[in-house]
Amino acid sequence: MTPFSKILLFSIVILTTVALLNSCATVPETGRSQILLVSPAQESQMGFQEFEKLKKTVPASRDAAANAQLQRVGQRIAAVAPLPNARWEFVLFDKPDTPNAFCLPGGKVGIFSGILAITQDDAGLATVIGHEVAHAVARHGAERMSEAMLIQLGGQLLEQATIGHSEASRVLMQQAYGIGSTLGVALPHSRGQELEADRLGVLYMARAGYQPREALGFWKRFAEYKEKKGGGKQVEFLSTHPLDEARIRQIEGIIPQAEMEYRKP
Repeated sequence: MTPFSKILLFSIVILTTVALLNSCATVPETGRSQILLVSPAQESQMGFQEFEKLKKTVPASRDAAANAQLQRVGQRIAAVAPLPNARWEFVLFDKPDTPNAFCLPGGKVGIFSGILAITQDDAGLATVIGHEVAHAVARHGAERMSEAMLIQLGGQLLEQATIGHSEASRVLMQQAYGIGSTLGVALPHSRGQELEADRLGVLYMARAGYQPREALGFWKRFAEYKEKKGGGKQVEFLSTHPLDEARIRQIEGIIPQAEMEYRKP
């Protein structure tokens, strides 16, 4: 096989994978195409199992006021989030040094207590919960699993196609495929999912009765927190998350639509 043929084969594998990743299903409200090779039932079951494991290994917070806030805000977001067959559960985990949160498939929401200093109030917490719930609504977890399966398949196809060539050549092709699929597919999709969750999350918090402009305050405080902790300048194309300024800029753009939702009776 000539060098040109190898490059062509590599390109075909990458393009086929990308094409598959942009077909089959549609994300609610944003209309983005996606491929999902995992059923909602399978996804939810995995989410339930992981949540139960976490509850057994990470202690729950005993802060009564913080727990009451989480239940209050969480239930309002749950009431407007289009997540069919959700078995909602909101748990505040006692991890004061971890400013993070998540929503597993099926409506299992975990908030680490370290993020409460940044959320500060109900609207800030609604921003976080709305964002995490949006990941579940858009089935980002299933999409990432499907993406990984297809990338693995592409690697297997490439391996079969290069049988008969030198070991050094095959290793280089696999390395190039790994780097290309990571930088060209996996990381851009991850950043896109984060922006999508930001957008949907602001709409959910507005529909739940929280002023959407408060989302800007949270993301600015979060950016300041990361800077103080020595996060340094982020290189976007190597990151799973978009730049803070990109997130804030997008939220500013969607505020008018979100405020219309907020003002609805």
